[in-house]
Amino acid sequence: MKLSNRLFDEIAIGDRASIRRVCTEADLYVFANVSGNLNPANLPDLEARFDTDGDPGTGAVAPSMWLASLIGNVIGTRLPGPGALYRAQTLVFRDRARVGDELQVTVTVADKREPRLLLLDTRIERLGGTTGGQSIAEGQAEVFAPQRRIEIADAALPEVLVRRHEQFDRLLAACAGLPPLPTAVVCPDDPASLEGALQARDAGLIAPVLVGAEAGIRETAADLERDLSGVPIVNVTSDEEAARRAIALAREGRVRAVMKGHLHTDTLLAAIVRRDDGLRTGRRISHVYAMDLPGIADLLFISDAAINIAPDLQAKVDIVQNAIDLARACGLPEPRVGILSAVETVTPTIPSTIDAAVLSKMAERGQITGGLVDGPLAMDNAVDLQAARTKGIASLVAGRAQVLIVPNLESGNMLAKELTFLAHAEAAGLVLGAQVPVMLTSRADDARSRLVSCALAQLHDWWRAHGSSRVAGAGRAD
Repeated sequence: MKLSNRLFDEIAIGDRASIRRVCTEADLYVFANVSGNLNPANLPDLEARFDTDGDPGTGAVAPSMWLASLIGNVIGTRLPGPGALYRAQTLVFRDRARVGDELQVTVTVADKREPRLLLLDTRIERLGGTTGGQSIAEGQAEVFAPQRRIEIADAALPEVLVRRHEQFDRLLAACAGLPPLPTAVVCPDDPASLEGALQARDAGLIAPVLVGAEAGIRETAADLERDLSGVPIVNVTSDEEAARRAIALAREGRVRAVMKGHLHTDTLLAAIVRRDDGLRTGRRISHVYAMDLPGIADLLFISDAAINIAPDLQAKVDIVQNAIDLARACGLPEPRVGILSAVETVTPTIPSTIDAAVLSKMAERGQITGGLVDGPLAMDNAVDLQAARTKGIASLVAGRAQVLIVPNLESGNMLAKELTFLAHAEAAGLVLGAQVPVMLTSRADDARSRLVSCALAQLHDWWRAHGSSRVAGAGRAD
């Protein structure tokens, strides 16, 4: 599409141009970021809401200057078009626009004055509904028409991503009022692991029991200028002994979760899966990522990207069940589970497609419970409804998956990191399948990731004890 302007002599009184635009939440957030105007009346999801009289209203209203910018859109692209320059603009606002309103913006030439000055009547009205045609704003613009012919291709502007992570906010809010979860923190003798545990304590998420070399823990606390008064410390001399002692605390019921500190993951997991004195259950342990992606209405769960390298079918049954359980604990009443492969058809030369088909049938027969399971699905038709429809996939899961089960650790690890570093997702995770949840925190995790991992453990502990989720309002009604 080309944009072409009109010169002063080519414009007649009575000429008009208009555009239509639907007001979205993203419009309000982008405008707030660009302008620095953080008026809560203009921001969705804030408690302070106002209507036109200043009383509690029915939602955020579009900023008046955002509406004015739509008039600038018509003037700068249609009448008179590229090269036009404002001299003045008056506006009287007769109503307010809100998210979801379809607006029509019209500019009409009212007068022409030399040299090159146009007087334009400007009007913004709401379309549709019971108030269709109602004026939102009216005024007059004084605009200098362009001096020369300009024709340009419709500008391809860089896209703007509105990054919101409200799903993790919902998880943290759901933990408010719960007693801290007694948690054995294994080898917290480096700044990242000790600070993470203490921040989770300060947030009321866990009641830490520090298991490791006491001298190293206290030295780290001193470096952080942190007070360990009231925090139990179990003094042991090696990583292996610290892992075994933390597991013993869980077996004795003194803690109900375990958090990894400054030790190798393999060392901790080896203690967990010990046959005689570990935390084994009848289920294979697996790691589940919970990911909060901008623009996605639900949490996205990915498994297994950290423990099971090349799981066989029986291991995948447990991986799926563990992921469903965590999703339910986080407020999804019947999670939609997509079993991923490279293609969406059962192909004997691609073993993961066969596993996916079997897992889907096992869920249908009640051998996997609590979720809707379908596969094989390629990534596109698992998460994008249009892609699923284009490929003719009729499924309650396709295009709307909330849990993604990957074929192996390599693919899961790459998927999770791609979403984190390229799609700006926030990630937290939990190991399930043992007698207590395990937080595999990493030195690369930021404070928020550690806090949310603790929230996941607390919510899973609540769900196992009560059979219900504390998270309200999660899940799309598709």
